[in-house]
Amino acid sequence: MKRRNFLKKATAGMLAMPALVSNRIFARSGRPAPSDRITLGCIGLGGQGTWNMKGFLNNKEVQIIALCDVNKGSDDYDFLYQFPGTSTAGLANARNILETQYAEEIRSGIYKGCSTYTDFRELLSRDDIDGVVVCTPDHWHGLVSKLAAEAGKDIYCEKPLTNTIAEGRAVCNAVNKYNRILQTGSHERSNHSVAYACELIYNGRIGKVHTVRVNMPVESQEDIPPQPVMPVPANLDYNMWLGPTPWYPYTKKRTHFWWRYILEYGGGEMTDRGAHIIDLGQLGLQMDHSGPVEISGKGWAPKEGLFDTYMKFDFTCTYANGVKLIGTSGGERGLKFEGTDGWIFIHIHGGRLEAQPESLLKEHIGPEEIHCRRSPGHHQDFINSIKTRQPAIAHEEIGHRTATICHLLNIAFQTERTLQWDPVKEQIINDETANRMLYRPMRAPWRLF
Repeated sequence: MKRRNFLKKATAGMLAMPALVSNRIFARSGRPAPSDRITLGCIGLGGQGTWNMKGFLNNKEVQIIALCDVNKGSDDYDFLYQFPGTSTAGLANARNILETQYAEEIRSGIYKGCSTYTDFRELLSRDDIDGVVVCTPDHWHGLVSKLAAEAGKDIYCEKPLTNTIAEGRAVCNAVNKYNRILQTGSHERSNHSVAYACELIYNGRIGKVHTVRVNMPVESQEDIPPQPVMPVPANLDYNMWLGPTPWYPYTKKRTHFWWRYILEYGGGEMTDRGAHIIDLGQLGLQMDHSGPVEISGKGWAPKEGLFDTYMKFDFTCTYANGVKLIGTSGGERGLKFEGTDGWIFIHIHGGRLEAQPESLLKEHIGPEEIHCRRSPGHHQDFINSIKTRQPAIAHEEIGHRTATICHLLNIAFQTERTLQWDPVKEQIINDETANRMLYRPMRAPWRLF
């Protein structure tokens, strides 16, 4: 990637010496010269955001040059991901991790080449950034990704791709219109054992598939009482954190990590781990560009307190070919493909396989049979797609279709109705009340359309 608009506009005399020094320094680290690397900006630096940042930080083809988070760094995170030398998350901590590692690699003892922002729009306005890593809460995924595509950036966006079905379609449209690459963070697709399981299914080793059983046990959500209003932490831009959602007074468990159990910002277990497990159901059924036609289920959610996502549930999704995807909030996390001649169970996380008959897992897939794409790793797959301009292994349509099923299930729980879904028109048939739940109005000045 040799284009840098702002460099072209600068005088050769001003930039010649820094460029030579920078090239020499990074040559010692084993990294390509700055002009040959893919430049990234990271938006959202909580636990998962910091983890993703480190994944790209360790890639010698990449240079991270900008970070953005509404939290400059304070103790209001419930920090569930521990990294060496860290005790909290946020912008300042992420910058320290990045600059420390780059300084060690170039053996200079100092590195100050990373800019920080609290407003993602400032980061997107930079011409020298090739792609962005979006790890915000779910209610920001759609807007940030759509605006990133419009700004000419490639996008790695955590799952679920968006917080509503309408946002997902808007992101897909923007990515296609501006010829961008998007990778959804459904990283189980990059697991080789998952690919092997799908090859067994595609090549008829378990016969004709008739049922997929999904286990999604809920572990973290609490049934908590109403929470007190609290002072906003000094380093948190709370208004920006709320963004397009309605205004509510601040309380700690509305924001970092715990937001996923509030339907305004996330979808609970259904869109959290469900976006991994249901995604593999779509993959195994070869339904990446479609979805079920009927969705039904029952869910239990707290009636009082801050959290309102579903802690217990049972559901059934029926595809046009009669295959059923049946889910529950119990059992060992994973999914089981049942066919007329056997079954395969994929464990989440790690991708360990079980099968009946057991001999299935010793089957060889011949060169003339159907083969699944093998990923070099989810982060590397995104970088490879940026270079080749070929779709990522979990591209935008895949992420959108999986998130759509998760959202439809939550809508079915809320309305307590069986939904008839048209996966082509992306509309709920003959149920205008449920149809209105495909999108949520946004708080000014934010808008999707």
